[in-house]
Amino acid sequence: MSSADRPTDAPEHCPGTQSEEAGKAAACVGCPNQAACASAPKGPDPDLAAIAERLAPVKHIVLVLSGKGGVGKSTFSAQLAFALAARGLEVGLLDIDICGPSVPKMLGLEGEEIHQSGAGWSPVYVQENLGVMSIGFMLPNPDDAVIWRGPRKNGLIKQFLKDVHWGACDYLVIDSPPGTSDEHISIVQFLKAARVDGAVVVTTPQEVSIIDVRKEINFCKKTGIPVLGVVENMSGLRAPLSSFRFHGPNGEDITDAVLAAAGAAAGGAAANSGSTAAGGGSSIGAGVMAETSVFHASGGGAARMAADMQVPFLGSVPLDPALSRAGEEGRSVFDGAGGSSGSSAPALQAIIDKLLAATGGSDGPAV
Repeated sequence: MSSADRPTDAPEHCPGTQSEEAGKAAACVGCPNQAACASAPKGPDPDLAAIAERLAPVKHIVLVLSGKGGVGKSTFSAQLAFALAARGLEVGLLDIDICGPSVPKMLGLEGEEIHQSGAGWSPVYVQENLGVMSIGFMLPNPDDAVIWRGPRKNGLIKQFLKDVHWGACDYLVIDSPPGTSDEHISIVQFLKAARVDGAVVVTTPQEVSIIDVRKEINFCKKTGIPVLGVVENMSGLRAPLSSFRFHGPNGEDITDAVLAAAGAAAGGAAANSGSTAAGGGSSIGAGVMAETSVFHASGGGAARMAADMQVPFLGSVPLDPALSRAGEEGRSVFDGAGGSSGSSAPALQAIIDKLLAATGGSDGPAV
């Protein structure tokens, strides 16, 4: 029995979800999945061949996962898609977060609709080489709640994989919801016959997040999904000093005085080193950055976790107002349209370089 056929919370002697004994065997008594397994169709899924055929022109499939919500999976997925497309690659971004689809907002595609052609459902295109699919395009009102049980959510995920026409594509990035339950088990089962490169696992530095992300890595190991690497998001706050406001002990605004003093110190340091300070004198240049930790990484953060679990650590991305603004405006943080690409852009580019090397995707775009 493949570990992908066995739910992560199944009893020791689980017969597997595809077995004729699923939900009926003595080992199934008391299992939370018993009713679902007993009523589910048994045997090989005939749609798996159709999914494999549909995804055959896709060179690389990358899942973006995390056991914890709110760590920035969709932000990372969106910016990964933008960055890959900017390198001339053909990119698809599939949002399988059925109850919380944020990808349309982050790609600037709110209000768009899905269109159907003879080849299947057509992705919504941000640009010629970046297509997107999400349930967000199917909601009459973006504020509508999707109140679906597992089977209906899984049915839509299968339809996305089977019916969306991506065409010749270098990378299909799949943005997932948090956890290790229905959607995750389904995506692993549905992609059995496709060539999945692996998963990027996103976390934040604090132990309350890493506890759940460890479970996600173990899920990948049990289901045979290679872990391409771990990304630590929100790894401290790094922003231009001039973007901060400073207050005295009684709440008074002392920003001008602090920036003037910092500017003088920066100018003095530059003079001593023989270099030219940006801004110099009593003003502080845009190149001077302030950095601080936000989350207490009591367990050593993502790097320590990755080492402990023997998976690659891809890098850290700081909290960055420029990245937040790019997501709100539905654009790439790398284009600098907000006045700066911020401190997150070089960190993300370094991570993407490692990801391309790990997947062999640096061999050029699809033809």
